[in-house]
Amino acid sequence: MVREMREEMPYGIEEGGREEEGGFPNTSHKRLVVVGYALTSKKIKSFLQPKLEGLARNKGILFVAIDHNKPLSDQGPFDIVLHKLSGKEWRQILEDYRQTHPEVTILDPPDAIQHLHNRQSMLQAVADLNLSDSYGKVGVPKQLVVKKDASSIPDAVANFGLKLPIVAKPLVNDGSKKSHELSLAYDWYSLQKLDPPLVLQEFVNHGGVLFKVYIVGEAIKVVRRFSLPDVTKRELSKTAGVYRFPRVSCAAASAEDADLDPCIAELPPRPLLEKLAKELRRRLGLRLFNLDMIREHGTRDRFYVIDINYFPGYGKMPEYEHIFTDFLLSLVKGKHKKRSG
Repeated sequence: MVREMREEMPYGIEEGGREEEGGFPNTSHKRLVVVGYALTSKKIKSFLQPKLEGLARNKGILFVAIDHNKPLSDQGPFDIVLHKLSGKEWRQILEDYRQTHPEVTILDPPDAIQHLHNRQSMLQAVADLNLSDSYGKVGVPKQLVVKKDASSIPDAVANFGLKLPIVAKPLVNDGSKKSHELSLAYDWYSLQKLDPPLVLQEFVNHGGVLFKVYIVGEAIKVVRRFSLPDVTKRELSKTAGVYRFPRVSCAAASAEDADLDPCIAELPPRPLLEKLAKELRRRLGLRLFNLDMIREHGTRDRFYVIDINYFPGYGKMPEYEHIFTDFLLSLVKGKHKKRSG
């Protein structure tokens, strides 16, 4: 079926590395770019929107659902496999397929994705990078991992030197609703009410705005989102307890059109983001991810990465259809150049 459809469509990638003539595409030797996808029903609905599929078809890209009841090697042929499924069995299927089909681009390698499922290791690449240049400094909040025994948390936090208030996040980031919930603890006693395994981070005041930095290969798009409000010293002294929040950056409204203080609204410098994205692509081995980034309130150039997500909600990214289809074509063109070169 896929082989037949390859012949029908005149766009896509040109065979044999022939150049386009006179500025117009030479469609006589073009073939279809086939992207096999293995996504959850929720991801299919949010990502594979009609506008994306229509634009992709015009550019010679066909999205084909992978059938989980058939061996992956019996399907296709694919140029790219796009996936966001969990489980050891699926990881093994992909790894075996990768070994037998080195010509197919897997977005992204399962082992690299697995690295982001643990919040302890997730931010290590940012911490190791310790990025600092004339445009700013990027780090991670001071954090502590607690795997069990909630009653020991107050002592562990005090010994480690974390300051209140403290953000608590589930240690496992598997994309589930629960994994994106967070709590804010205002006093030492309340820390015992938390439910390990957790990552505890010092809360950094950031003007109630975070930056969603979407990365698609070498493309970068940034949007502002409302976040948790700042906590003053007075509030901290008068407030006790643990406050639970849903998925903050997703549940929150866009802050793009809000009347914000320019110091809070100013996006991180482009050169800083490009350097950060390039390094993280290399260190993480990923091409599809986003960063939740904040600027410390009262500073202009002190940034923190507080979360990294693989294959995020690109449907909420402006112009994602054009960015994503251009990215897919560039991957296949890159492989053709390597083979013909």
